[in-house]
Amino acid sequence: MAVQGLGAIDQQYDGSALKIGIVHARWNKEIIDALVAGAIKKLKALNVKEENIIVQSVPGSFELPFASRSVLKDENLKLDAVIPIGVLIKGSTMHFEYICDSVTHALMRVQEETHKPVIFGVLTCLTEEQARKRAGLDPGMHNHGEDWGAAAVEMPLKYSR
Repeated sequence: MAVQGLGAIDQQYDGSALKIGIVHARWNKEIIDALVAGAIKKLKALNVKEENIIVQSVPGSFELPFASRSVLKDENLKLDAVIPIGVLIKGSTMHFEYICDSVTHALMRVQEETHKPVIFGVLTCLTEEQARKRAGLDPGMHNHGEDWGAAAVEMPLKYSR
């Protein structure tokens, strides 16, 4: 069963002064779309203005670190945080392990290099069923995109200003 999220603590932050980026992969579209929608829903609930939510896409999860670094360094965007969103589902080869490991470490480096919050919005699931549950697509399950949206508001307010 998917964890039910952060709870009431994520409601205490006001994101009205923030500009947040979402960079998402295009693989596993149904799951990605639900996660992006969940993140946007939470950002808006925490007062991030719609015009201050920048959404871009990349081919796959492997491209998330490069794109995340690019949008965070873009002086025209002036983002406070970025949420890279991807879905990796284990197949029958080692590809899953290599991509999971590489993307995870690269996103951490982006955060360290840019001194901006990079919210880890990459699902690494063994089955499509697990991914669907974490995207809130199955009845009664929680959309983890909402948690990522809450974290993207909390982190710059607490640590970047």
